Amino acid sequence: MNKITISEKDYRELIETKLRYKYVRDFIEGDLFSAPPIKNVNEVIQSFKNTKKYKNSFLKSIEKGLKRSSFFK
Repeated sequence: MNKITISEKDYRELIETKLRYKYVRDFIEGDLFSAPPIKNVNEVIQSFKNTKKYKNSFLKSIEKGLKRSSFFK
């Protein structure tokens, strides 16, 4: 077995690149064009609220957009 020695910096770059590639590959292999599992605007907004990560102004904006969406009508 042959050994190759690289710097720690190069090693970390290789690992980060591999992880980014894996993330993109997994994303692309997923079903990008499938319909969202929830078709109820109130359920979607409630899910966002439950995370407690979003401001009310953002949630209202999302709700407005979803209500205008033909998918949710």
